[in-house]
Amino acid sequence: MAMIEEQLPDRIFENPGVTLRPISEGAEKWLYRPIQCLDHGFVYLVDYTGTDLSVVDAARVSYGQGTKSVNTAEGLIRYLRRHVHTSPSEMVEVKFHCKMPIVVARQWVRHRTANINEYSGRYSEMLDEFYLPALDDIKAQAKDNKQGRGDELPLDIRQEVRTRFAEGYRRQYEDYKWFLDVGVAKEIARLGLPVANYTQWYWKIDLHNLMHFLRLRLDSHAQYEIRVYGEAMARIIKDAFPLSFGAFEDYQLHAISFSRLELDVLNANQWPMSRIKADRVVSAGIANKREQAEFIAKLQKLNFVL
Repeated sequence: MAMIEEQLPDRIFENPGVTLRPISEGAEKWLYRPIQCLDHGFVYLVDYTGTDLSVVDAARVSYGQGTKSVNTAEGLIRYLRRHVHTSPSEMVEVKFHCKMPIVVARQWVRHRTANINEYSGRYSEMLDEFYLPALDDIKAQAKDNKQGRGDELPLDIRQEVRTRFAEGYRRQYEDYKWFLDVGVAKEIARLGLPVANYTQWYWKIDLHNLMHFLRLRLDSHAQYEIRVYGEAMARIIKDAFPLSFGAFEDYQLHAISFSRLELDVLNANQWPMSRIKADRVVSAGIANKREQAEFIAKLQKLNFVL
């Protein structure tokens, strides 16, 4: 027994009170505190297992030493994140209750590393709640991006779009209720409802895969409607696991990586340079036009393009 105890983290002997599980004060303050998202949605933290120190303990089990101090914990967490050693972060899990439009849920569920239990439209009536975009969020199709928004639309067009959305939602939900009233099964009656209808689920995921989700969904190119949920979860995770989230921000979220072709262009030229010259040297070294544009954007962040 003594040999086993020697391998346990010192902190579990310091406060033998209500629980021996590691507690994150930052996570505790977010439990069951909803953050509103869009017009009818929300995100809140239901539960969590582990803390930043749990990541460290998992990493150090390979040589049998528990966490010694927060300072060394931060250094190790940053090392793990910097060198993409991800399995220790997978030992920490979080569980959210989320309510979102079905169109957002369909994007969200593409992240297949989570456990999900969703509201059942076969068992329960679908909610009379639909996402109605704000006027500022109704824009034209982007000219250079087949899946994004672009320029502003005239105000009268945007107002008419909202009016037609609202009227359509009302008619579709009235039809849905009529189907139910005449005895149509819920699983069939719901077929006429739009993807703007709200659903909700419990969503459980480990910390590493949550950060991967956030890296994609916090990006400026992500659809606004799902980015709102990413921002809400990021607020919670930043408080719950500050050391891990800080390393994630520094080495992934706000970092820049370069391909071999990009490094070749960087090493072969003197920087900074004008935009005209940069376009010329980049196109000479990289054939794909989208890659060229992405590389120019990186160079602009570094102030390498004047």
